[in-house]
Amino acid sequence: MAAQKITVPAIRAMKQTQRIGMITAYDYPSAKLADAAGADIILVGDSLGMVILGYPDTLSVTVDDMLHHTRAAARGASRSLIVGDMPYMSYHVSVEESVRNAGLFVQAGAHAVKIEGGKPSRIRVIEAVLDAEIPVMGHIGLTPQSVNALGGFKVQGKGADDARRLIDEAAALEQAGCFALVLECVPSELASLITERISIPTIGIGAGIHCDGQVLVYHDLLGLYDGHKPKFVRRYAQIGADIQAAIERYLADVREARFPDDQTEAFHVALDDELRELYGGGVVIEMPKAK
Repeated sequence: MAAQKITVPAIRAMKQTQRIGMITAYDYPSAKLADAAGADIILVGDSLGMVILGYPDTLSVTVDDMLHHTRAAARGASRSLIVGDMPYMSYHVSVEESVRNAGLFVQAGAHAVKIEGGKPSRIRVIEAVLDAEIPVMGHIGLTPQSVNALGGFKVQGKGADDARRLIDEAAALEQAGCFALVLECVPSELASLITERISIPTIGIGAGIHCDGQVLVYHDLLGLYDGHKPKFVRRYAQIGADIQAAIERYLADVREARFPDDQTEAFHVALDDELRELYGGGVVIEMPKAK
């Protein structure tokens, strides 16, 4: 019997019943593995700009980049809720353009979109997207698309005024209708307070244990990304090193004439047998002349 499909209402209900496991994935194979492992939410994150496309941050990622990867990830998942991360400048210019871009994510296979920020102008955009029947996941704290305004990748909410601002933004996003809220790089005590005060699930990343769920980047938890490793990341494997070692062994076998061998050249042997039969029958095979 197939596992039951995860829906937006199901995610909201998990606040009362279980912790939510969310992971990023950017293509068919990674989404398929995350889905089979039981991920509740797969976020097609704009972090792909760094771990897939090699940018220093997320600001260069385009809507077309995100739609391409959303389509691929959606094809790989049959159970998990797919959330498309709306990239920088896709919801900043006008409400109408924001709604149109959010709709493109749904057409690409996402069940919801994620939008960073909680100031009043962002709330207006979120309300319009929700009015178009597109579920929205909020995101406050360290919002990577605001890295230049924030002065770097820094913990947010350490001071009293900043903490109060984040509490107010969380309440506003809940009131607007977001079904869940990412809390990134905020003190554990603040994340706990926000989690207690709002009725929608909080998903933490560098925000402590008291959130309703957690998210990590696929490449970080598997050891596939050799860039900056945040302090909150836990590596569950070192697959990047294993892949490199495997490629090194392959290249060494090629250079030392150990690949292919008798067990990997069945087609080659069969073709040789056919050619020998042709030669034995006096058939001459002429090779095409170079032009």
